Amino acid sequence: MATLCKNCATPLLFDPTKQKVVCPACGSAWLAEEVESTEKSFREDLQAVDASEVYGIDEESKNEFFNCYVYTCGSCGGEISINGTEASTKCIYCGSSSVVFSRISKEKAPEFIIPFQISREQALDLIKKEFERAPFVPKEVKSFSEVDIRGIYVPYWLANAYHVESDVFASEVSTGKTTVTKYWARAGQMSITNLLVDGSQMLSDESSQRLEPFDFSAVKEFDEDYLLGFYSNVSDISNADLETAVRTRARESFREQTAKKIRGNSKRVTTERSSTVVDRDVRYIMLPVWFVCYEFQGKHNTIMVNGQTGKVVCGIPWNQKKFATLVIALSVILTALLFFVIKDCLFSSLLHTYGRGAYRSSQNGNSGGIISSVMVTGLVIFVLGISFYKKVKKQLQLSQSKSIFNFVKKRQG
Repeated sequence: MATLCKNCATPLLFDPTKQKVVCPACGSAWLAEEVESTEKSFREDLQAVDASEVYGIDEESKNEFFNCYVYTCGSCGGEISINGTEASTKCIYCGSSSVVFSRISKEKAPEFIIPFQISREQALDLIKKEFERAPFVPKEVKSFSEVDIRGIYVPYWLANAYHVESDVFASEVSTGKTTVTKYWARAGQMSITNLLVDGSQMLSDESSQRLEPFDFSAVKEFDEDYLLGFYSNVSDISNADLETAVRTRARESFREQTAKKIRGNSKRVTTERSSTVVDRDVRYIMLPVWFVCYEFQGKHNTIMVNGQTGKVVCGIPWNQKKFATLVIALSVILTALLFFVIKDCLFSSLLHTYGRGAYRSSQNGNSGGIISSVMVTGLVIFVLGISFYKKVKKQLQLSQSKSIFNFVKKRQG
């Protein structure tokens, strides 16, 4: 259902920059809490109907082509196609924002919402600035044209939990010229407050976690009018899914913090015992995210922007050959410079202290050690480059994920 301006009957929109519901026609503006919709009580029982019932198609065709529901626009009466979890969308015929009230009033309604504070234009500017700072991004990407941009309220759950864990870590510790495996027993407990759990199955937890943190000082009590002009989904995860996500993040956090206090390299958990008690009083909240899709070399890329803080989350297509050439060149140049600096400093010191005899006798003895040290330095630079490459590649895989692209693409309007 579209919420109409009481002055001129134009569909209203929520403006992130003004933090008000505004009328694009007459300029009237109200706080979301001040907007009253006389039609809500008449349309809140209107259900979205399965597409197979509307168009009379068989089950096989429905699964392939019509995996959606049909809802009627409250402004023009047009048919709006929505997926199984959408709570607000836009009409492709009249452009009105429509809120599917039956999905947020008859099902468990959100308790809280953080309204959009970043506008569409600001989100695009933030992305372009992020691209400009990336040295290996092709020019075609820096001047990208968005295929789709959607402001979507993503459902989250806020959970509190109590976690206890006992682990045995193993790490490789150097003692002189040898490396030995040492074991470390660690146990502890921690309380977790306001842990965010993504409530949408279509979004990967890894992608949604990168959007954090959100500033909860801006939390508002949920009001449907904040959804006007934006898309939104209701949560479709079960209580079991939620508790599993909390346990997983609790274990990850405990081990990450514990590993920082253990010496050595190649740290790993060999034995673990843990228990997490999730508080039943979880709270349902909607958080704002901009999704921007563009194409590059035939592949879909999706960028996410935190709609409150402006944090840009993406993997950016990049010139891998240019990066590899730079890493190899830096390794060679820095290794050569380091070799000559160490050699000159060491031998100059010996010459000054012990004279030419000591200088000549130490020249051959120390050359091997210097060369070894410099080779190790070059190898470290190369390994760091490979590590950076893997990290960027992983981020790019998330940005090119089909699930996140479908999450954005399956929107009407």
